[in-house]
Parts: sequence; C-alpha cells; structure tokens
Amino acid sequence: MTEEIFIGPEALPQLEHLLQSRAFQKIVVLVDENTHRHCYPLLKPILPPHHLVHIKSGEENKTLATCEHVWRELTEQGLDRWSLLVNVGGGVLTDLGGFCASLYKRGIRFVNVPTTLLSQVDASVGGKTGIDFMGFKNHLGVFQEPLAVLVNPDFLQTLDMRQMKSGYAEIIKHWLILDAAKFQEQRYIGLFTEDWTDLIRHSIEIKSRVVTADPLESGLRKILNFGHTIGHAVESFYLEKPGLLLLHGEAISVGMVCEAWLSVQRGLLTAEELEQIETFIFSIYEKVKLPAGDLEAISQLCLHDKKNDGATINCTLLQRIGEAVYDQPITLSEVQSALRYYQTL
Repeated sequence: MTEEIFIGPEALPQLEHLLQSRAFQKIVVLVDENTHRHCYPLLKPILPPHHLVHIKSGEENKTLATCEHVWRELTEQGLDRWSLLVNVGGGVLTDLGGFCASLYKRGIRFVNVPTTLLSQVDASVGGKTGIDFMGFKNHLGVFQEPLAVLVNPDFLQTLDMRQMKSGYAEIIKHWLILDAAKFQEQRYIGLFTEDWTDLIRHSIEIKSRVVTADPLESGLRKILNFGHTIGHAVESFYLEKPGLLLLHGEAISVGMVCEAWLSVQRGLLTAEELEQIETFIFSIYEKVKLPAGDLEAISQLCLHDKKNDGATINCTLLQRIGEAVYDQPITLSEVQSALRYYQTL
C-alpha cells in the first residue's frame, strides 16, 4: 500500500497539513446525515474553503443512484482532475466515495476519514472501492488507493454498541487469520477493551502487511476474505429483506462460524479451536435467525462471490487459529450444511 495512514490524535492535524502542503483546485467533502451532525464539526475548522455533498447513510444507499447524485454535484461544482474528495464516514461512505472519485474524470485524488470502527480497521484501508448492484455486495468496484487515511478513534464515541460490534468482527477476523496469540489474549477481554487505538493500529498493521504483499488480490490478500464468502451471501440476502437488514459485521460473524466449521470438516481446524471461536463470537453477537426455507437461496448467492473461478466457489478456510489458506473450493451443498450447522448452535 502506498497511502499514508495516520492513527490517533495526530490524524486530524495531519489532514490540515496535507491540505496546506498541496495545491488542490477545489475540495469537496462527502458526508451522510450522521457524520454531518457528529463528525464534520471537528473537521470544519481545519478545512480550507470547500463544498459539502450529502448522501443518505446505510448499505441500502450504496448504489449507482447515489453515485449519480455525487457525480452530478462534482460536475456542477466544476471539479477537475486536480481536485480532492474528502470522504467522512463509515464503510459505506468510504467505499462509495472512493468509487466515485476513481471514476470521475478517470480519477481524482481522495482522502478517507473513517468514522466507524468497521471503516477504521477495514473498509477505508487497502484501496478497495465499490458499490452494491442488483442485490450483490460490492459487485461493482475498482482498486484505487486513497491519498491518505486519517483514523481518529475519538469518532468512536459517536457510535452505538451495535456499530462497534460490527467493526469488531473484522478485528476478530484479522486475529483468526494471522495472530493466534492476540486471539487467545483478547477472547477473554472482548469489547471491554480500554485501548481502542492500540487495537485499531494492530488490525491496520495486519491488513497493511497483507495488502502490501498482494495489492490486487491475486493470492495472499484472499486470506482477508475469511468469513466473507458465506458472510457476504447472508448480508446480500438480507439486503433484499425490508426491516431485516444486517450490519456487515453481524453477517461476517455468521460467515466466520460457518467457514470455521467447514475448516474442521476438511481436517484443517481442530474441534477444540472451533469451540473457542464459537464461544468467543457468540459472547459478542446474537445468533442470526436463518429460516430453513431460505438456506438454498442464501447459498446460491455464493456463486456470485468475486473470488470464484467460473462455477467454483473459492473460500478461505483456517488451517489453525492464526493461519488461513485461500482458494479452497467448496460446493453449494457444503455451504448449506454449514448454514444448517449454524442453525443448530
């Protein structure tokens, strides 16, 4: 990764320095109704003259229609290729904002100011941008690194516990694929941690190490998808269910349990390790109710996973806690079996 990442109280002063040290033709700040109210006031004093663009929060608004609104505003404001887009928000906003910046006039620079735990440890880092399309999660997107990522843990004070848990799922994933010692240490602490800055920095370091080695996801970076083959299918399914929307981390908690179970079935993970993972995850996340009649429809969504090779569903499994293996082919039958297993817990 080539983007600069600043974490902690120095993040916002670094944004001020960045804007002062470069000559941007125009600056647009992208916010939703929540970040406009709670986060933008902290940024406004350090920003040079700029234009605000508002979008609606929520995964259901991560669409082409929202992109058209953003592109129209950028066009009406006369942004050229020497302009800057500052994305202030969670994973939905930074994913969509990065996507809009990457396509506008074949690409303008953008900065991410992630305001949720999920976006701070995952979505805003690593150069993936994208939107949902036809009910499929992140179906359209490009790899484009932000100019900088500015992570201020103070923004977490604006979140409710459900949003904190959603982001925490990605932290757990990072431990499960690359840091067994941290998993064993933290599974007795969980959300009662006193130092989010340390956890955020550690999680970003894990992701940065992987992305630097494989920026375009041709190999190693696929380990970051543990829990996401089945988790994204569950999340996509509930995108189409009004009133039953799952947050990303809630769906990934389902995916991690299912894919850990599949790892045991393949003789990779031990039953004892699976029990540790399940106990930890269910100490934080409520069980998601998956109606038996929907399991086939959910499993079918795995056929659209971006890691697939033709009709082969490629999954990331655990060889042991702290070590993942990617490009593991699984069948629709195995996905349904894993979902049925989850139902029994």
